[in-house]
Amino acid sequence: MKAIAYTQNGLPIDNPQSLIDIDLPTPVPGPRDLLVHVHAVSVNPVDTKIRKNSAVTEPRVLGWDAVGVVQAVGADVSLFKVGDAVFYAGSILRPGTNSEYHLVDERIVGHKPRSLDDAQAAALPLTSITAWELLFDRLGVQEGGGEGQSLLIVGAAGGVGSMLTQLARKLTKLTVIGTASRPETADWVRELGAHHVIDHTQPLADALNKAGLPQVDMVASLTHTDSHYTQIIDALLPQGRLALIDDPETLDARPLKSKSISLHWELMFTRSIYETPDMIAQHKLLERVSALLDEGVLKTTLAETFGTINAANLRRAHALLESNRARGKVVLAGF
Repeated sequence: MKAIAYTQNGLPIDNPQSLIDIDLPTPVPGPRDLLVHVHAVSVNPVDTKIRKNSAVTEPRVLGWDAVGVVQAVGADVSLFKVGDAVFYAGSILRPGTNSEYHLVDERIVGHKPRSLDDAQAAALPLTSITAWELLFDRLGVQEGGGEGQSLLIVGAAGGVGSMLTQLARKLTKLTVIGTASRPETADWVRELGAHHVIDHTQPLADALNKAGLPQVDMVASLTHTDSHYTQIIDALLPQGRLALIDDPETLDARPLKSKSISLHWELMFTRSIYETPDMIAQHKLLERVSALLDEGVLKTTLAETFGTINAANLRRAHALLESNRARGKVVLAGF
C-alpha cells in the first residue's frame, strides 16, 4: 500500500526528504481493530512536532485524522461492520493515517457524518475530541450550563479553537471571547459564533476592557501559552480555571496560587495511550459530534484542500501549519 513517512527527524519541511512516498504491506486487524481504507486525512500541529522532534530508526507514518470505509474487522469488534463510513483521530502509539489502509481501535472511532463529504469530515475528529474534552471534561462545564460565566479562547481561529468556539457557543450559555490577530481570522471566529473577538498581539487587559469583560472565569490557551501566561493570570478571576493544550518550555504554577486558579492539561491521545476504562468515551463523543453536524448545529472547519495524499502535498500542508498562519483545517483526499 502507498504511504508517506519521514526517516530522519529535524529536516526542514522544504527539504524533499522531510516526508517521502513509500510502499508498505497492508496491515492485518487485531481483535478490536478496524482496517480502514483511507479516503481523506487532515494535518495537525502534532504531525509537525513529531516530524521535527521524534527520532526514528525506521520510516514512521504520521497523520491522525482520517475518514474512510471499513474493509475488515477484528474478531471482537461489535460497533462497526465492513462497509461503514467512519471518521477518527487514531492513536499516537500506532502508525499514522497517511497510508492507503490503516488500523484503529473501534473504541475511538465514530460513524462519518452523512451530510459531509470525506474532506469536510476529515477536518474534524482530532480537534473535536480535543475541544470537547477540554470544555466538558477538563474545565468541567456542563452542557447547557455556564450562564453568567465567560470563556476566553486564545487562538480561536486554529483547528481546535474553531471547534471549541462552536461547542461553547452552541452547547453552553458561556460568553465566548476568541482571539485572532488578522482580519480574515477575526471574521472566521465571529462566523463560528464568538460573542467577542480580540487581538492577542495586543495587551489582553486592554482588549478585554474594551469588550466590557475585564476578567474572565475560564481561559483555554491553545497556542503560545508561554507568551501570554502572565496576561492570562491577570485576566482570570479569582478561582478561575486555565486549560491548555500546547507545550511551553516551562510552566511555573506558583503564580496561580494567590487566585486559587486551577490548571488543566488536555491531550486527546491520553485515553488511547493508556487504554483507560473510559476509552470508549471517544467513540460516544464522535457519534454525538457526527449527529450535531448532521443536524446543522456544528459545521466543518475545513479551510483548504491540498489535493491528493502524497509527500509533496503533505510537505505543503506542514509548511502552512509551521507558518502559524493556518485558519481552520487543511485536508488531503485520495491517493
